[in-house]
Amino acid sequence: MAEESGKSFARRDKLLGIESEVQKWWAEGDVFRADPKESVPKPGEKFFGNFPFPYMNGYLHLGHAFSLSKLEFAAAYHRLRGANVLLPFAFHCTGMPIKASADKLLREIDGFGNPPIFPVVKEETAEPEVKPEAENEGNQTAPGGKFKGKKSKAVAKSGGAKFQWEIMQSYGLTDEEIAKFTNPYHWLTFFPPLAVEDLKSFGLGCDWRRTFITTDMNPYFDSFVRWQFRKLKAMEKIVKDLRYTIYSPLDGQPCADHDRASGEGVLPQEYTLIKMEVVPPFPAKMSVLEGKKVYLAAATLRPETMYGQTNAWVLPEGKYGAFEISDTEVFILTRRAALNLAYQRLSRIAEQPTCLVELTGQDIIGLPLRSPLAFNDMIYALPMLSVLTEKGTGIVTSVPSDSPDDYMALQDLKSKPAFRAKFGVKDEWVLPFEIIPIINHPDFGDKSAERICIEKKIKSQNEREKLDEAKKIIYKGGFYEGTMIVGNYAGMKVQEAKSLIRSKLLESNEAVSYSEPEKKVMSRSGDECVVALTDQWYIIYGEQEWKKLAEECLANMNLYSDETRHGFEHTLSWLNQWACSRNFGLGTRIPWDEDFLVESLSDSTIYMAYYTVCHLLQKGDMYGNDTSSLKPEQLTDEVWDFVFCGGPYPKSSDISSSLLNQMKQEFEYWYPFDLRVSGKDLIQNHLTFCIYNHTAIFPTNLWPRGFRCNGHIMLNSEKMSKSTGNFRTLRQAIEEFSADATRFSLADAGDGMDDANFVFDTANAAILRLTKELSWMQEVLAAEDSLRSGPPSTYADKVFDSEINIAVKMTEKNYGDYMFREALKTGFYDLQAARDEYRLSCGVEGMNRSLLWRFMDVQTRLIAPICPHYSEHVWREILKKEGFVIKAGLPGADFPDLVLKKANKYLQDSIVSMRKLLQKQVSGSKKGNANILNSQNKPNTGLIFVNEQYDGWKKECLIILQRNYDSVTCKFAPDQEVISELQRSAIGQEGNFKQIQKLCMPFLRFKKDEVMAVGIQALDLKLPFGEIEVLRTNSDLIRRQLGLDNVQILSAEDPGVIQRAGPHASLLRQNPPSPGNPTAIFLNE
Repeated sequence: MAEESGKSFARRDKLLGIESEVQKWWAEGDVFRADPKESVPKPGEKFFGNFPFPYMNGYLHLGHAFSLSKLEFAAAYHRLRGANVLLPFAFHCTGMPIKASADKLLREIDGFGNPPIFPVVKEETAEPEVKPEAENEGNQTAPGGKFKGKKSKAVAKSGGAKFQWEIMQSYGLTDEEIAKFTNPYHWLTFFPPLAVEDLKSFGLGCDWRRTFITTDMNPYFDSFVRWQFRKLKAMEKIVKDLRYTIYSPLDGQPCADHDRASGEGVLPQEYTLIKMEVVPPFPAKMSVLEGKKVYLAAATLRPETMYGQTNAWVLPEGKYGAFEISDTEVFILTRRAALNLAYQRLSRIAEQPTCLVELTGQDIIGLPLRSPLAFNDMIYALPMLSVLTEKGTGIVTSVPSDSPDDYMALQDLKSKPAFRAKFGVKDEWVLPFEIIPIINHPDFGDKSAERICIEKKIKSQNEREKLDEAKKIIYKGGFYEGTMIVGNYAGMKVQEAKSLIRSKLLESNEAVSYSEPEKKVMSRSGDECVVALTDQWYIIYGEQEWKKLAEECLANMNLYSDETRHGFEHTLSWLNQWACSRNFGLGTRIPWDEDFLVESLSDSTIYMAYYTVCHLLQKGDMYGNDTSSLKPEQLTDEVWDFVFCGGPYPKSSDISSSLLNQMKQEFEYWYPFDLRVSGKDLIQNHLTFCIYNHTAIFPTNLWPRGFRCNGHIMLNSEKMSKSTGNFRTLRQAIEEFSADATRFSLADAGDGMDDANFVFDTANAAILRLTKELSWMQEVLAAEDSLRSGPPSTYADKVFDSEINIAVKMTEKNYGDYMFREALKTGFYDLQAARDEYRLSCGVEGMNRSLLWRFMDVQTRLIAPICPHYSEHVWREILKKEGFVIKAGLPGADFPDLVLKKANKYLQDSIVSMRKLLQKQVSGSKKGNANILNSQNKPNTGLIFVNEQYDGWKKECLIILQRNYDSVTCKFAPDQEVISELQRSAIGQEGNFKQIQKLCMPFLRFKKDEVMAVGIQALDLKLPFGEIEVLRTNSDLIRRQLGLDNVQILSAEDPGVIQRAGPHASLLRQNPPSPGNPTAIFLNE
């Protein structure tokens, strides 16, 4: 706990003790075991929820726990209401991170000994942070950059640890233990059992018979994945093809989202690489290139603009090289771009770029060039200070007719001789070149860049914000609505001509295709990824007919938020073929090509079905070592088809028919799953893959029913991060706060797609609340004989009983909508507030015994999904109930008395207002009015004047407003229409309308504002309850709350009642009572 007091730890330790005891009860009762019923479940009778299995390269943390808590709370709610609930849990070990980490440990031992002694590395360096701009050519940005302290490049994510050995030490492992992790399979035997321990301590309502790990270490799951892949291939959903993919050179294989340390979701960006021929003779530094075709290779997304080239841009201090593309061709570009090309079969030596000479941008400036499609026969390479070498090739084509950046950079060179001289730029390389119109822009004509720069008064290439805005306008209008005015495609729309011009450039060998990652991607092995052209196995996501099925599935799913649905719709719009094979890491082998492994996002798409039969195959052993039930090799494709796909009975199988039929019955009872809970980051891959694979393999009635996605978790309003220390494993959180206080804070953290916030103070406050509630219940029961017996009868009883009913109904709705923060509010906070108010309201009569018992029963059940250990303890040890509270059923509740709720709110609000008025009267006004009473002669009598119904001109005004209110749009008619009706009314005809209008308009405005605040009931002529009756019934409560000797409730309609106010009659006239607003006068009698 954050507080270091013994008392604080005692409270926390009390909860930990309760949790340990309750978990033993659950284990003895086998309460989370989920078995199917004999008949097919009707809607609502069963609930099958699941969660993406976590990757087992470390301990579970609060990020896992936050998403998992949404499933846990949902399952616990359905279990409480009486549904048959299945919540299984498994552990993901497929892929390369574990193998990569094991290999890192081996390298560290080889390099630094066992245990390794690492060199001391300087932690802080100052490096310029350059923010790339989304430019047309992909590699321009503002000149310069800000400097920012940055940790050394080898620093890893874990606690600032740099080496894998240090990461393992941060888990509390000894050097002797760490050495065992050089075997990747040791990870699989070490972390999953610890995760099970932590989840049991958390109180997860899991059927642990159904747990398993992935990879071929588990032969049963391995068989399941092989069946799935053979089925997809037979359906022609898996093909082998050449495709661009994000690739790790170090790992020698594609790098999918879950293989990445950074850059998840990044895709290949395809460019057209323009071959700008360098005209011989070459300068001395490039003499080694004589006899070869040498090109500046410029990456562009707009090949249709190449007609208007006036020059090429390079970064003067940029580092370039002349790289062999073939025996005869050389490209000048950055080494990073050359590495990408080498993995795209554009290098003389595959995957090994060969640099013939290293160059700087200054070496390139002034090179004469012949560029494809350019109307200028000869152009030159010129300096531009904002060229990025981290994006594209570091070479940029210049088209000043349609690029504001190019236009301003060229103008700067033309108008600034000193700038030209600084970089040795000759006049003839710049001054003769004018804008060449190539595209007609609908709003800016055929010299769109020049015109928009003039209109926006852009004076320099350094005015980044203005140039960025100009660029967006010109590029969008030019591409979507522009028309070509030159070349073979003159008269054609730009967006139609683009692909044709690109094809022509590629066919004539004047350009090549080039791809690179949209943004920087780092693999978990620590290398920067490239885009490679790989021949491998792909799942054909995005294929039109399959995509239609996925869209149909999505349309019928419950996603609980529009933002989630939009995320899936967007993913379906772009998702294409997915590389599903790897040759490095752990996992299942591709059945027909065993040199490859199934990648980690492809073996985790339909495993929810495996949960339904896992316990029958593996007998509760997560590794599949127990083969007493059947042997893995008995699980033929015919068996899997029979169990999962309605296939014929596998007559050739030697598995007993009873076991086969039991497997089939389990699956058909539990499937489809009702809910899968996940972080929103998995929408773009795993969850969408899940939809696709279900629609391919299962019939429509077995497709997923619901996904619930959430944001990430922050700790105390800051990003959770090991490197900053703002981090908690699940085990640490339970030890620090207890399981129930952790769950309480997770529920309170938030429910939407935005990032939620786990607050330590909330967890500490939960410890206090829960333990104080235990003490209060024990005190109540100890003094039970002093409580009022008999049925609830008083006004306070009825209000409290109604509040309990409201809490039950609202909390049930919130749980059903999976709004757990709201469920915590209505089922705990609001209920406790109602109890506290009831204690204050009862006075000398005391609290009703049966009502308090009902409160304790209801509160215990309603909080059980969130704080099950606490509730179970209360249920058995304090309330002395039989069975388990987690299966006790939702508490019964009558329909809430909403009129009574309004009456009580009226009462409580009136008491608050009267207390403030009395305090003001006692303390005196700031002006020190001598007639105002002070504390020496404090009032002892309160006269409360009530007018239960509007009459006269106010009544007429309300009727007019009622007629001029549209309940559909929730808006009033224009003021002039209201005024016109007021003028036509009986009140309006009584005298001078201007005076009547002056009297009525403030009231009309007040009531209109009140409607906007509280609803149409603000226009009622009277409240739905008797105000006088409510106040008189509770006059003793009012007297006690205000500290008075006597309180009288008076009707303002009684003759002569105003005289009762005595010297304060003027106050009553100035502030007359109205429905919902009694007027109080305080006297000293």
